[in-house]
Amino acid sequence: IHAEASRLNHLVGNLLDIARLESGAIQVARQWQPIEEVIGSALRQVDSSLAGRRVAVNVTPNLPMVPIDATLMEQVFINLIENALKYSPPTGSLHVAALKGEDSILVEVSDRGPGIPAGEEKKIFDPFSRATAASGEHADQRSGGAGLGLAICRAIVEAHGGAIWVENRPRGGAVFRFTLPLQKS
Repeated sequence: IHAEASRLNHLVGNLLDIARLESGAIQVARQWQPIEEVIGSALRQVDSSLAGRRVAVNVTPNLPMVPIDATLMEQVFINLIENALKYSPPTGSLHVAALKGEDSILVEVSDRGPGIPAGEEKKIFDPFSRATAASGEHADQRSGGAGLGLAICRAIVEAHGGAIWVENRPRGGAVFRFTLPLQKS
């Protein structure tokens, strides 16, 4: 009963978040933040879900601070990490990276799961859309979700003036990438 109540609470929270984001009711309170602190905070939030999995974090040295709403951006990292946990082998490691582009920060969250089925790369960011794992073999069916996490990620990243997308990795797995502008808009 407790687990189901928790799942429903999470679902209702996600539904409210997506409604507020899409209606513009959530204002992005940008402050200059070091992205590595936001990554670290998100990893602490999901620590119990990691169940001993290794997470490699690579942040380019001397990466400039970025104007973001740290609370909203932390949610993006949490959603992407939880998604990677669902669709990758229980012993697989995850990788989080941040590097400087010309006028933005590029962030990556990647795994070594089965990847994204061809043609679903854009669709999985739509509300209530859930891609089946490319091979179906590593999807964690116990924590199915409602297909809102990636839609929330897209709404938050776009509210920051960035873009988000997913690609399959050459030797298996998926890499979710997003950009964050280095200028306040």
